[in-house]
Amino acid sequence: MEKLEEKCGWCLGSERYERYHDEEWGKPLRDEQRMFEFLLLETFQAGLSWITVLRKRESFRKVFHGFDVDQVATMSEEEIQAALKNPGIIRNQAKIRAAVHNAQCVQRMHQNGTTLVEFFWNYVGGEPIRNERRSLKELPASTPLAEQISKDLKKLGFKFVGPKVVYAHMQATGMVNDHLIHCPAR
Repeated sequence: MEKLEEKCGWCLGSERYERYHDEEWGKPLRDEQRMFEFLLLETFQAGLSWITVLRKRESFRKVFHGFDVDQVATMSEEEIQAALKNPGIIRNQAKIRAAVHNAQCVQRMHQNGTTLVEFFWNYVGGEPIRNERRSLKELPASTPLAEQISKDLKKLGFKFVGPKVVYAHMQATGMVNDHLIHCPAR
């Protein structure tokens, strides 16, 4: 008997999560500002669930100037202190400061003639890795490629970009298609 198409189980139970799964997760992303948005959000997700970040996404958008790299890179101490008091975001001082610092790292990439989009997509030759996973148990938290990208980001000065964060970013931005083989969003 053939298995019916069924969404990846991790998104079920929340309309917001399902919408994110259906419309964003695993779709190849090649927009610089959105790539920065996902990287910033993934760094805040470290140690937490992604749904927690999704619920706060619009507040993050306001605090971090619509995820504009140049504006985030120049956030003042007053803005950082205001962010620390904002219950609409994850109020982790190290992560807030890392967001500003990482935006400065992206600016340096731009000054050196590359983009965040080019940086990430070069690792996969511009084409998504299409995995053939049958169950959620098969989804890894990280891969050797994510470990390499993490090391390279850290060499560039980025913070909160461990292999698990990087792999989640790769999945979210469609560098890796980890939708299960029976998922209609595949």
